[in-house]
Amino acid sequence: MSASELAARPDVSPYDRLAALGIVLPAAPSPIANFVTHVSEGGLLFLSGQGPSEADGTLHRGKVGADVTVQSAYAHARLTGINLIAVMEAALGDLRRVRRIVKLLGMVNAASDFGDHPAVIDGCSDLMRAVFGDRGTHARSAVGFGSLPNQITVEIEAIIAFD
Repeated sequence: MSASELAARPDVSPYDRLAALGIVLPAAPSPIANFVTHVSEGGLLFLSGQGPSEADGTLHRGKVGADVTVQSAYAHARLTGINLIAVMEAALGDLRRVRRIVKLLGMVNAASDFGDHPAVIDGCSDLMRAVFGDRGTHARSAVGFGSLPNQITVEIEAIIAFD
């Protein structure tokens, strides 16, 4: 069964979907400053911004629309989504507890004349839908910034409802 067919079935676990996508979750990334990766309050999990960090700590850097293409930045947003899911798992202990991906805020380190921010953050949104099915469909903002920490290409934060 394909990943898109799995995403359409509510009885399939996020772990089965991750496996079908060939994704192995990394350890949850550590914060880069004085904050925590997540806060839980009243059935909601607030995830701090994550970036496009590989499992070995390598960061994807650059200015989207100048020296980074939309296609590369889409892949960076997808990688950021994988890191967000790793934080979800560390916080909840089991991804099956995710009731819904409520909201994403996607920030793009963009050239001043860049305007395709939604296409970049789709990398994360598409992943959430593929991993969580209908529960991965969410509200979202995709905006451009003049810079991001360590000059990373994207940063994404999330709000998750859980049981």
